[in-house]
Amino acid sequence: MELIRALQLLKLNSVSSDWVESVWDFEFTDTDPLDPVIEEEIKEDPDVFQTVYMQLLTFSNEDADNTQSVWVVFSENGVSAKTLVAVLSYFILSAKAKNPSLEQRLCGLQAASLYLLLLKIPGSVANKVFHQILFDTCLNMPLKCWPQDSGKKRKKDSLKCSQSDSKPGKRSKPPKKASQEQMEIDDDEDDEEEGMYFSAQDLLKLREGIVLLVRTLLRLLEKISLRDKPQSADSCVQLFTELTNFEPVIGDLSFSQERNVDQLESLPELSYHGLGLLCSTIHGEGDECRRRVFRKLLYVILMMKAQERSKPSLLAPSQAVCGARDHAILFISHIVDQQREATLPLLRIIVQHICHQMVEKSEYRASGAQAVGKLMAKMPCQDYAAIVKWLYNYSQNNKVAFRMFALDVTMVLLQQSERDMDDTVDPELAVFLSHKFLVHNIIYNHRNDISPTVRGHALHCLAQCLELGSQNATKCVHELFSNTGAQTMLDSAHSEQTMKGQKTALTFRTIELTKHKSITTTNRSAMNTYFQNEETMALFKKHVSDPKTNARKSALETVMSLLKHGVVSCSAENLSILSERCRDPAVSVKKKAMQCLMDLLAALPENREVQEAWLRGVLPAVMDSESSVQEKALECLDHVIITHIKNQGKYRDDDTSQRLAWDLLGLMCEKCQDLSRYFSKAFSVWAPQQKFTPAFVNSLLSHTQRERAPAAWLLLAKIASCSPKLNYATVLDTWENTIRSPVVSVTMTCHILSVMGDIASNLNDDTKARIVDDLMDWLKTFSLPLEVINSCVDTLVRFGRSDNTQDTLFLDRFCGELVSVCESYLSGVILKEKGAININEDLLVKHLYTLGAASLHCPSKVGKRIFLLVQSVLTPSEQLVPAEEHELPASQPLSQFKPNSMPTVVRAHAVITLGKLCLQHEELMLKYLPVFARELEVGTELAVRSNVVVVMCDLCVRYTNTVSRYIPNISACLRDKEPIVREQTLIMLTNLLQEEYVKWKGALFFRFAIALVDPDPAIADLCEYCLVDLLLKKSPLMFSQHFIECIFHFNSYEKHKKYNKFPQTESEKSRFSLRGHQNQGKRFRIYRFLLKNFTDEQRFNITSKICQDILGSFVDSELPLDSQGSELLADTFDILSLKEMKLSAMSGPAAGEEPQEDEMAIAKAVIQVAQKKLVSQVQKRIFVENVIPIIISLKNMLEEQHSPVLKHLMAYLQVTMQDYRSEVKELFAADEQLAAEVEYNMKQFEKEKQQQEQQQMENQLANFTMSPRQNGNAMASPAQAANVGRQTPRGGFATPLHPQANKGPGQTPKSADALRRRTYAGMVTPVRGNSSPTVFSTGRGKQVGRAISTPQVSINEVTFGEQVSAICNESRRGTGSKDVEEEESVLHLMSPEQKKPVPRQWNVESPLVQKMRSKKRI
Repeated sequence: MELIRALQLLKLNSVSSDWVESVWDFEFTDTDPLDPVIEEEIKEDPDVFQTVYMQLLTFSNEDADNTQSVWVVFSENGVSAKTLVAVLSYFILSAKAKNPSLEQRLCGLQAASLYLLLLKIPGSVANKVFHQILFDTCLNMPLKCWPQDSGKKRKKDSLKCSQSDSKPGKRSKPPKKASQEQMEIDDDEDDEEEGMYFSAQDLLKLREGIVLLVRTLLRLLEKISLRDKPQSADSCVQLFTELTNFEPVIGDLSFSQERNVDQLESLPELSYHGLGLLCSTIHGEGDECRRRVFRKLLYVILMMKAQERSKPSLLAPSQAVCGARDHAILFISHIVDQQREATLPLLRIIVQHICHQMVEKSEYRASGAQAVGKLMAKMPCQDYAAIVKWLYNYSQNNKVAFRMFALDVTMVLLQQSERDMDDTVDPELAVFLSHKFLVHNIIYNHRNDISPTVRGHALHCLAQCLELGSQNATKCVHELFSNTGAQTMLDSAHSEQTMKGQKTALTFRTIELTKHKSITTTNRSAMNTYFQNEETMALFKKHVSDPKTNARKSALETVMSLLKHGVVSCSAENLSILSERCRDPAVSVKKKAMQCLMDLLAALPENREVQEAWLRGVLPAVMDSESSVQEKALECLDHVIITHIKNQGKYRDDDTSQRLAWDLLGLMCEKCQDLSRYFSKAFSVWAPQQKFTPAFVNSLLSHTQRERAPAAWLLLAKIASCSPKLNYATVLDTWENTIRSPVVSVTMTCHILSVMGDIASNLNDDTKARIVDDLMDWLKTFSLPLEVINSCVDTLVRFGRSDNTQDTLFLDRFCGELVSVCESYLSGVILKEKGAININEDLLVKHLYTLGAASLHCPSKVGKRIFLLVQSVLTPSEQLVPAEEHELPASQPLSQFKPNSMPTVVRAHAVITLGKLCLQHEELMLKYLPVFARELEVGTELAVRSNVVVVMCDLCVRYTNTVSRYIPNISACLRDKEPIVREQTLIMLTNLLQEEYVKWKGALFFRFAIALVDPDPAIADLCEYCLVDLLLKKSPLMFSQHFIECIFHFNSYEKHKKYNKFPQTESEKSRFSLRGHQNQGKRFRIYRFLLKNFTDEQRFNITSKICQDILGSFVDSELPLDSQGSELLADTFDILSLKEMKLSAMSGPAAGEEPQEDEMAIAKAVIQVAQKKLVSQVQKRIFVENVIPIIISLKNMLEEQHSPVLKHLMAYLQVTMQDYRSEVKELFAADEQLAAEVEYNMKQFEKEKQQQEQQQMENQLANFTMSPRQNGNAMASPAQAANVGRQTPRGGFATPLHPQANKGPGQTPKSADALRRRTYAGMVTPVRGNSSPTVFSTGRGKQVGRAISTPQVSINEVTFGEQVSAICNESRRGTGSKDVEEEESVLHLMSPEQKKPVPRQWNVESPLVQKMRSKKRI
């Protein structure tokens, strides 16, 4: 018989029975080697196992006779099934040995297939062929026999969640010993296989063996049940899951067609067929089998590799991994379609677990969200609504990754069609079916999330809602911003649940939702808010100022989408949000803002407001300090404007791009003329690139006679100096038309004059002479606007300089002629009797302006008479200039410009003209400089004072040493009553400081700093920009060098021998003083701003310097501890308590953020921990050596004088000692009482934190704002807030009141930073008077009144007052809620039946005993 002959090849009769028994005794875990002779004889035929397999295959078919006779055949021919199994197990285990050969692997796979075939034949159980361990070993064969090279590649591709070193040859220490051992085993296997290579033919043979084994296993699973063998079922699921991404699938993988095992070619197809078999009920009771399969496929969907003894590792999202994920989703959907009722509970569970095990990496979140969306699409409405409800609670989890993923899933659900309610849905869940709920209650509610990452993502999702094809989502966003308001859809009952972090990932059960203490609960009033358009846009204005860069970028994207889709109006105010962010401190935000403006302009090219916002955002960026931002701005300008300039013949009105380009140029000629210099900068960059060809220039010239002429001349004015040869005939023809007609467009006329000046050097002499004559005739009419007059004079000068040999003569001739004409006119107005009564104001201004412009180019033609004529415009009428026949006085005695009959506008222009004259005549400058300074001090006319500031700053450039003495007079204008003057002064001084014409001397820095608290927010913001973005970059030590003197200066303290000693007048002192409690908020706003821009090194040094120069001066009695000194000292302690004083290296992660689990983040965290430890040690040493002795001495001094500054000192210690919580006694070993007081205070704050932690989080989320500007006058004293609930007796410390006393919700700080914030919250607890009763209740949770040992006021001699009795009522112990004052007004008596309370034991020592004890310590 063929079967017997095939079995004889296995030499079963030659195998020792003792060896067989040994194999079975060891239960196939370990075997002695088979006789080498027998092994060699078996291996002589490489197809021996295949031959036996084919013969046995005929006995495994459906023919009953064959299946019953196989075991009879074995018995009749003396074939022992036990021996056969033992031999097969030997070859199977040989393939599992270390470093098996190709032959061993192939024999192992074939032997395993043969064993599985034996199990399929009926009667295998009766003949005891099945063995659990051997069966499981066969299931592991495909993965064991396949070369580990693939495994090593997977290891390289996998993204480990645990810590690892990126350097080659090093491994970080695993957290668990088991993980370490496993890693060593894997490394050993890898090292052993490094020398083995498998050809393509070898791999093909191994694949065929694996396919044979899997097909045999599938046929086996079709016949037998694994219901009683859960371990084997798990092994099957594990095998099939691993093989799902073993190789790519050619074509689409379909599960709908029922196919035979022999028709399936690829291993993934075979694997899913096996998983489908395991989902059937024959392999498990209830949903156990399906639950097992779904749990394994969960990690395929998550793109993770599950590991038994360690955390699942992420797989790199390669094409194979992503394909396996998609196939797993299709398979689960197929199973749900087939077994709907049985699998719906599991479908909900797998969705929950995908959410629960999601990581924070964006690509994995996006993939997981798509998977959740596809799986939820298979759910009926009832289950869908229940999952959405669960998702809402999940979105309020304390983990950032969960909240981020909830937003991703919400966006996927919004892309699906909205569900309609049917009869199966509970009415309570109906609200969760609508898209409105997803938009309002999940996406929009996270706009103010405590985590900046979640905030930014929520805003990004809100913007994406408007880009979706779903009209429902767009409509929901419109409702949020509608004027009538839209009510959110969730009742408060649904909002009371949030998600708690669980450890249910391994149980694969439904994840229940419970309240989490660290997540805000949204009450009914918050969920039923009406969102007004204006209020909502105000919130977005705060979001674009978010401290985090990504949050600002997302907010900009949201604002752009709202404007683009008409959700909010494209008003100038709303559009300014985008244009202003083009000057954001972060480069990426600048680029994002420009991109948003580009997108908005592309969507709304006809909107004039959008066009203006685009210009105001993009054009200034061409002068940005970052080259990449400049390049982005130039790219935008080129793309929108320059590229679309075509010849007049090619222009079409229906071409939106061309029309937009000309509209933008037209705006620059009208409303946006102030942006011209930025546009010029762009052309100066483009000029060397030879960007403007003759064809481009000719295209511009073709538009100069049309309705687009102003815009065309604007561009010609920018490129005329750098472009190829122009068509001069066209330019000259236009000039002829311009000179002979009244000025229609001032801007276009100035641009034409600019082009004329550019081409002057290319014109012949006759043409030049004719144009110069035209210019002179035009100027002598004095009918031109001031801007045109200035352009005409500039063009005249350029014509004169076109011939260098005649430059001086030309200017003296023509400019001198203009000066003479102006002198004659001014003489007629000023010298003639009643000449100034009926003056033509406009004509006089034009003569003054022309005189100033022309005099700059011909100083030799300007005489003293002109000086006095201009001066006379600024002086009273009785100080007239003498007639020509009278001799002029040597000088004109002036103290200031006194008001006269001349209008203010004339006097303002006269100041500018006089300033231009001073630029060319130093003696005139020396005469009038004191007059200018006096005018700044006592002048009453706004325009005059503003122009004087400009003149003096211009003179400072020309005569630096002379004018620098008057910088205090100029800087005094920073406190001018008029905002225009203050702004003008700020800008001019910044320019001088940038160019180093002025140094930071005297009071200049402190006056500059006071502009930070200017009543006008725009000026305060401008000052911040000037200080940080312009001046601090030039002088990085500027803030730290002046900080200590700021404390003295702003408190008007002048008793220090070194600080605040620069000269100031009394009026200047009063004007710039910030002394007093009413200005405390302003002072601290300045302090905080300066400290915020310190480096850690500067913070460290300034702390030591403050202790030495300020605190040390009081300890050494260099400064008196009077009222002024107390104010200075209180400010100093409050500054030391600021959170800005804390080193950034000592600060933890931002609120709401959790550390990411990638290698870079972990490495960074390790470095930060080490850095923090090092800095903490250094800081502690400095604190012990330099600060503590001073603090102890100051405390003693303050106690002796009963100074109120003591509470500020204690508040500082409470904040500082948060970093040394466990070392208080050690640090204050020299003062045990102080150590006890500090330790007690910190315990009280910790107790408050534990009692109100949840309420604090709710308030933080509900009242979340981004960098608000605080009202300076409303800011409370830091020490008052830190001293809540206690009073200071003579000893400097009193028993604090109970934390609940006089305390509102949400006032408990969570950390040292929160304590610093509390310092400025204005929470001041009223101090009880002397009449407070001494009776107190001993009820738990209360402490009403005070113990007699801690008096409320200073008492020189304290006795323990036997006459005062504290009668306690034990029956009233508890946590009652009555008012404290009620309790104090009641005297509680004990019942006569109760026992008399034991007298309180007092720990009292006489002063003598204390003194003796202290001596012993010494």
